[in-house]
Amino acid sequence: MHEMSLTEGVVRILEEQAASHGFTKVKTVWLEIGELSTVVPESMEFCFGAVARGNPLTAETRLEIIRIPGTAWCMDCSKTVAVTSRIDLCPDCGGAKLAVTGGEEMRIKELEVE
Repeated sequence: MHEMSLTEGVVRILEEQAASHGFTKVKTVWLEIGELSTVVPESMEFCFGAVARGNPLTAETRLEIIRIPGTAWCMDCSKTVAVTSRIDLCPDCGGAKLAVTGGEEMRIKELEVE
């Protein structure tokens, strides 16, 4: 489960930002996870609870996950289309020449801190 190491990385980033900006508690963290990122949001939630526990900065932090839909550019019909998988065909023309343009990301979007 790579979500555990990803969650540990998120908590490290929060600790670095706390040191840089002088806050002592993260109340809420909004995390964007793309539909094509191979990250399972439910696993991130579970891992965050385990990793954040006992850490004074994150012990009471609420994790809010924002799911980012997958998008791709179809080289056959020159349109941006919604995709749910890297092997999808274009929903408009049925073409297979798709270049993913969104939905692969995982990033911290916003923090609410004290």
